[in-house]
Amino acid sequence: METLSIQNAKSPSKAVLWTGRIISGLIILFLLMDSIMKLIRESHYVDGTKQLGFSVSLVQPLGIVLLLITILYTIPRTAIIGALFLTAYFGGAVAIMVQQGQAFAFPVVFCTLAWVGLLCQQPVLKGFFQLKTSNR
Repeated sequence: METLSIQNAKSPSKAVLWTGRIISGLIILFLLMDSIMKLIRESHYVDGTKQLGFSVSLVQPLGIVLLLITILYTIPRTAIIGALFLTAYFGGAVAIMVQQGQAFAFPVVFCTLAWVGLLCQQPVLKGFFQLKTSNR
């Protein structure tokens, strides 16, 4: 049985590492902008929240939650837990958009990109995403 460890994970090439950093950086910039716009209650964000059936009073708490998750995703030591929380956040967004009959590709693509960026930077994660075939 093979175990996952940081020691036996191969370091990514410079190109892969920088690709991951750029993808993650773009995701982080978007999430920071999104959370800050919610915190300052920018009118487009408030209107969008109302259209999804939420109370206007939830805009700032959603911004705080997203900002905290983004900070976790930004710090290398907590990036994996941040990505897990982002997955939950985007999963909630998908559920709400499906309920409201809106297109839900945006949160799915963003969540996927968040994980791809992290996967390029942290090779130990590749073991979690590999599909293995049985040797029978």
